[in-house]
Amino acid sequence: MGDFDREWGQSRADASGQVDMRLNGTGAPAGPLAPGGSGTFGSTPAEKNAAANTIENELEDKTKTATEHADEATNTAVKGFDGWDTAAGLKKLADTWDKQVKVLMGRLGVEKIQLRGAYGLIVRNDIGLGDQFRPIGRSKLHGV
Repeated sequence: MGDFDREWGQSRADASGQVDMRLNGTGAPAGPLAPGGSGTFGSTPAEKNAAANTIENELEDKTKTATEHADEATNTAVKGFDGWDTAAGLKKLADTWDKQVKVLMGRLGVEKIQLRGAYGLIVRNDIGLGDQFRPIGRSKLHGV
């Protein structure tokens, strides 16, 4: 048997004892939909709303404040290094920073909206499913 075949066989043998998850759920992590899981969502509507409020009242505000502070300090440094390559480098860095902050603020906004919208989607889904199981009216066969 060649070296490759011997190494391949050893690698396969070593890997066979490392499998942790099976299709029947054995070894799978517990979760709302996993066998043996709690059957509940990972957070309540109040927790989702609290997270959205944290984004709105803390993260967005603090990110904006930090960005303004960094912009002021960078602009001061750019003026101090006017005429030097350092000024151009700092300006490029500031532009990159501003683009990244814009992306972050957009992401925070989307997350906030999705957290607040998740509860409504769940409730509408539950109501819709409930309506499908309610009788439409009295059956003509009722009482026959």
